[in-house]
Amino acid sequence: MQNGTLLAALDLGSNSFRLEIGRFHSGHIERVEYLKETVRQGSGLDENKVLSQAAMQRGWDCLSRFAERLHGFKKAQVRAVATQTLREARNRDEFLSKAQSILGFAIEVVSGQEEARLIYQGVSRLLPQSEERRLVVDIGGRSTEMILGQGYVPRRMESYRLGSVAWSTKYFPKGQFTATAFKTAEIAAKAVLDEALDLFPPSEWNVAYGSSGTVGAVADALAANGWASGVVTRSGLDWLVEKLIKFGHVDNLRMEGVKEDRRPVIGGGVSVLRAIFDLFGIEQMVPTQGALRQGALFDLIDRETHGGDVRERTVRWLAERFSIDEAQAQRVSEVSAALFTQIAAPGEFNERYSQKLAWAARLHEVGTHISHDRSYHHGAYILDNVDAPGFSFHELHRMSQLVLGQRGKLRKLEAAMTDELFVKQLISLRLAVLLCHARQLPEHQSVKLGFRAGAFKLTTNPGWAKRYPQSAWLLGEEVQAWQKTAWKFSADLR
Repeated sequence: MQNGTLLAALDLGSNSFRLEIGRFHSGHIERVEYLKETVRQGSGLDENKVLSQAAMQRGWDCLSRFAERLHGFKKAQVRAVATQTLREARNRDEFLSKAQSILGFAIEVVSGQEEARLIYQGVSRLLPQSEERRLVVDIGGRSTEMILGQGYVPRRMESYRLGSVAWSTKYFPKGQFTATAFKTAEIAAKAVLDEALDLFPPSEWNVAYGSSGTVGAVADALAANGWASGVVTRSGLDWLVEKLIKFGHVDNLRMEGVKEDRRPVIGGGVSVLRAIFDLFGIEQMVPTQGALRQGALFDLIDRETHGGDVRERTVRWLAERFSIDEAQAQRVSEVSAALFTQIAAPGEFNERYSQKLAWAARLHEVGTHISHDRSYHHGAYILDNVDAPGFSFHELHRMSQLVLGQRGKLRKLEAAMTDELFVKQLISLRLAVLLCHARQLPEHQSVKLGFRAGAFKLTTNPGWAKRYPQSAWLLGEEVQAWQKTAWKFSADLR
């Protein structure tokens, strides 16, 4: 990546939407601009996990303003990440469809594990390098991430469903601060986080760091009221709870260091934070500058570095974990990429989709780890449900649909078959699997694939069909399979 390249990361959180713009320089990122808007989407999620129209509109309005600032950015310069609220929302596709159109860039809904990985990456890159063992805690609006790591490497990560918005809505619904409300909220938080003690025992870390909103807001409030700056202590946290109880209600809260947008969710955030202090025996926690959005920026840099894309490492890890035949996976990947190149328009956009097709091809036999019978169904299930660092839910689902459709009837993919780019990936993978049926690299240079006006056509050099009669017969079967779809496929076998 060239020095001076602008990069942007968007964090679509449950409480706030944030935009971080930085300039790459010699492996570092210099902040150019930081925008934050309190959207509070998490409070618009009802008991049926449906996002209200008002909450969606607040998000769309914010993204329209961010979109103006991102005018002129290329797709490879921007990463937009959505977290717990959109992980939960049953109508998230409705929000995302319009949101991506407004923003002009893809929005990735990431798993809790991926969110935790990005948080740690952002935190660790902005901390001095040392051998200390770190516990990083990020209390968001509807989820709390905990990461155990050393240096740049996260060793253990988990996401829990509790946060400042969720706990404020549930335990401080009328905005009243009482000792009973705090006690109830803290007990409930400890019940959710109890299992975290086994994953992040105090014996395995030296320093506790707090990332993002809640810890930073508490640190600011304490510093503004005479407590030591740059740290949250147990005694300071207890003092803050006592002060909130004295205020009695969120409308009465007037305290130096507490911003207006933090007031409605401070009760829930503080109760979760104090539960963590008690549960883990923490005496002090250090707020950090790094957060998810910085992690997303450094991830953009890694993706431009050969071998640096964490998704590539994840594919290798999955292949090893599920004992995939590496030679066959590579053959199918090579052939499918060659076919896709023939029918995809040149350019950066299709290069990225060629890479995603190659990953799906390398994992197309992941389901055989469970059973050879209906292995593509098992493979699709694995990809839809595995924790895969670097991948969004959408990317994993698209790969799962390609694996599901690698052979057999196409009716099972009817909903996805309206997407021309997906269909091009799919036919490339199906043909590659077919041509590699003997588990040898086929003479695929003699096979040409074309596309025009919704119709695919495969042609071969003279004599090919006679040399490979089994492949020719399988291609005839493939022509029949596509006749039951809206797409046409013919084969001129010579």
